[in-house]
Amino acid sequence: MLKKHTMKRRKFIQYSSMAVGGMLLPSLVGCVPGEIAKTPIGLQLYTLRDIIKKDVKGTLEEVARIGYKNIETYGYADDKIFDIPFSDFVKIANDLGLNIVSGHYSTGFNSTATGNLRNGWEQAVRDAKAAGQKYVVIPSLDSGESKTIDDYKKACELLNKGGEVCLNYGIKLGFHNHNTEFVKMEDQIPYDVMLAELDPSLVTMELDLYWIVRGGYNPLDYFKKYPGRFELWHVKDMNKTDPTQTTSPGSGSINFHEIFNHAEHAGMKACFVEIEDYEVSEYDSIKKGFEHLNNF
Repeated sequence: MLKKHTMKRRKFIQYSSMAVGGMLLPSLVGCVPGEIAKTPIGLQLYTLRDIIKKDVKGTLEEVARIGYKNIETYGYADDKIFDIPFSDFVKIANDLGLNIVSGHYSTGFNSTATGNLRNGWEQAVRDAKAAGQKYVVIPSLDSGESKTIDDYKKACELLNKGGEVCLNYGIKLGFHNHNTEFVKMEDQIPYDVMLAELDPSLVTMELDLYWIVRGGYNPLDYFKKYPGRFELWHVKDMNKTDPTQTTSPGSGSINFHEIFNHAEHAGMKACFVEIEDYEVSEYDSIKKGFEHLNNF
């Protein structure tokens, strides 16, 4: 989502040279070429953040017209989303044939709102279940709860407890990364610490493919080391000339075809296009991404 941090020059040069040569993503042992995941391509609605609050129904109509069937929400709080009651939003989406597969929720750090891990979590999960969601996802940790490795471990305790509530309702909690979780801290990689501390039966990972590459790491290495842990993916591409900028899948330098070859090994159940920067209009961007991923 919005957290952006400067990549170390060494990692940037290493990534750029590998990406230009098309060699960023080597095959994993045991995977059969051509095993592309046949899961419907979804959309994280944060991509349309400058549009959707102005016209929720009109925005969702366009998303459905492009061909998306699955969506992931963001911004639920106080039983509302996009300034309307959550139940009203669910009806609008369902009437258009859109499935709300997942949604992003806050940890509630320094927040007075309800519907987050620290305040009113069960109600949020109950609403998500009623909406037909399979997942609820924490998109990031606040800087105040991720200053040290111990902070990350405490956050994992909070996530595991939140995952227990989700389990009672038959849905699953997820955690979405940025590149900050791949910046070494106390000689450890925070993302690896989280994978060790989080109970995989309670919390899955929503792997943002752009941010892990931006952080200087190869998603396939993580699929190999932690098979089955990455049930959700965010799919946004890296601008070929400026890696700090995102672009629609297929327009940048990340080899999504190769990554999707290993979706089964990763445990992927759902994926969502997400774009933060636009070379064309928002709608044209999500259409390009949708068409690219559906043409594998």
